[in-house]
Amino acid sequence: MRLLLDTHIWLWSLGLVSRVHTRVRDQLATSRDQLWLSPISIWELIILQKKGRFETQGDMDAWLAKAFAALPIREASLTNEVAAEVAKVRLPHRDPADRFLAATARVYDLTLVTADERLMGYRGCKILASR
Repeated sequence: MRLLLDTHIWLWSLGLVSRVHTRVRDQLATSRDQLWLSPISIWELIILQKKGRFETQGDMDAWLAKAFAALPIREASLTNEVAAEVAKVRLPHRDPADRFLAATARVYDLTLVTADERLMGYRGCKILASR
């Protein structure tokens, strides 16, 4: 499978793996699966850090380098096609990060891995629910 990690799943996978559902944790550990991350998740992480809701050891660049070394991640680039696809994403809430993640999953044909109840019911892309 080609799995796009929602921001919280990515962060949990790096340090709070017990928060990821066992079935999803097993799926993430499968070497034949590709793990993908959107730059939107980096943006969300920076916002969380600025709000004091996430702390990094050292500066953000060093933390990211360690994070990417710890978990084999492919970048799902934020392209013009992804940005345009956001207009087609219909979610019951207005979170721009969720819209970009759903659009990214659609454009790259990825399965979005999430524990976000608001995304789990979305039918516009494949979802792997961590619950």
